[in-house]
Amino acid sequence: MKTNWIFLIMFAMVMGVNAQGSLNEYKYIVVPKKFAAFKGENKFQTSTLTKFYFTKAGFTVVYDDEMPMDLATNRCLGLIADILDDSSMLSTKVTITLKNCKNEEVFRTLVGKSKLKDYNDAYREAIQDAFRSFSNINYSYQPKEETSKEDAPIIISFKDDVKNIKKKPDSLVVEQKATLEEQVYKSVEPVPSNIVKAEEKKHMSPTWHESLLYAQPVENGYQLVDSTPKVVLRLEATSIDNIFLTKYQGNSAMIFKKGEQWFLEYSENGEKHQIELQIKF
Repeated sequence: MKTNWIFLIMFAMVMGVNAQGSLNEYKYIVVPKKFAAFKGENKFQTSTLTKFYFTKAGFTVVYDDEMPMDLATNRCLGLIADILDDSSMLSTKVTITLKNCKNEEVFRTLVGKSKLKDYNDAYREAIQDAFRSFSNINYSYQPKEETSKEDAPIIISFKDDVKNIKKKPDSLVVEQKATLEEQVYKSVEPVPSNIVKAEEKKHMSPTWHESLLYAQPVENGYQLVDSTPKVVLRLEATSIDNIFLTKYQGNSAMIFKKGEQWFLEYSENGEKHQIELQIKF
């Protein structure tokens, strides 16, 4: 029995060291305001308790609807927290997991348990018990070092090299002038055209205002993010519903809703222009 306890302690220490190394790569912990295991938002204070204990453990914690700009544009900076609920009539059991932007599980706590009858008290005790798994982890954010261009390996490929050799034109157009006043002999070679065929245009990527944009709440308004995700516009709320102020091409602009459609209106050379947008709030 004593040998088993020693093994468990050693195993926990090793797991703690390994977890610390992987968790240090992430800048944020994202806590949902509603976990999938519960019906209501912040049910039994699960969200506020999870955020509190992660903050206490030294992490930078944000709610899923209050993400800072760098995290909103690069979800891989953060880990998403989740609570797995395996409670029964006799006891409350929860496990805290952390997943990266690829939905891969990076960390899982031991099962936190409570036998208290009151649900709020039981989940508080069970979550606190689960967070003992972070007691040996001294978290400190350490960004991954990106390989510089100078240190990056040089890759040489000879694939399709022959196709890239420009062929000499079959024929040249020669311009000649031979008069007493002027004598010119000039070779005029064909110039490549930059005209895009209609068929090719169909396959070109749409501009950001032709794509579906997602509105994310930020201070004093929203930010519009495309599917990349990339922030394309910032909206400043006004005292009137469905009317926002913004900047477009360095000029003041306005975004408003007309019927069921959103529009961006701006002025250029004294003329007003409107662009139809697809926004999902």
